[in-house]
Amino acid sequence: MAQSLHPITIAIEDGSSVSGLLCLPTEPLNCFVLAHGAGAGMAHPFMAAVADGLAQRGVATLRYQFPFMERGSKRPDSPAVAHAAVRAAVNEAHRRLPDVPLFAGGKSFGGRMTSQAQAQASLPGVRGLVFIGFPLHPAGKPSQERAAHLQKVDCPMLFLQGTRDELAELTLLRDVLDPLGDRVTLKVIEDADHSFHVRARSGQTDDQVREAMVEAMVSWFSGSQFS
Repeated sequence: MAQSLHPITIAIEDGSSVSGLLCLPTEPLNCFVLAHGAGAGMAHPFMAAVADGLAQRGVATLRYQFPFMERGSKRPDSPAVAHAAVRAAVNEAHRRLPDVPLFAGGKSFGGRMTSQAQAQASLPGVRGLVFIGFPLHPAGKPSQERAAHLQKVDCPMLFLQGTRDELAELTLLRDVLDPLGDRVTLKVIEDADHSFHVRARSGQTDDQVREAMVEAMVSWFSGSQFS
């Protein structure tokens, strides 16, 4: 499917701004506001591959930088600063594509900041959230505190999670998600780590894993929970 890539500037409420990339198919079916993780920005090959895969299936994406990444810092923003960036990016996507169903989320830190923002006050126009590797706890320190806010998220959520993710012990994550009932869909990726890398002995490649993840997202966007 034909697509175009538009570099944009996203204004944040405090008067600052961050860079964004709007990947736009000819006739977008949905738009996904896609936040990056703590270790790499919006132009990382993984982020670009997800955006390209979605665009090929008719889904627009708006990727954007968090302020810390924009200024070249390795220290992630405070939650308040990150939440403001999430809200600004969602507002920008809603402004540019007002008639296109809107979703939000992201990779690791970006997904968690999006859900925290949604838990505080609903993001305008957002129908559901997607988490690409939810960071439930630090590596080697299993806990559930980082997920407490999910109880306040009142829209559907899709979790894409690898079985070798050191930042989310799968049993603990299931314990968190099960009480949320029909609001949650969990897609488990066998042998994938937090970066969604799989070992050769798994019988699949990283590219195949990303394709499966993209297919799962596209299917979920058009699911009965949104009809």
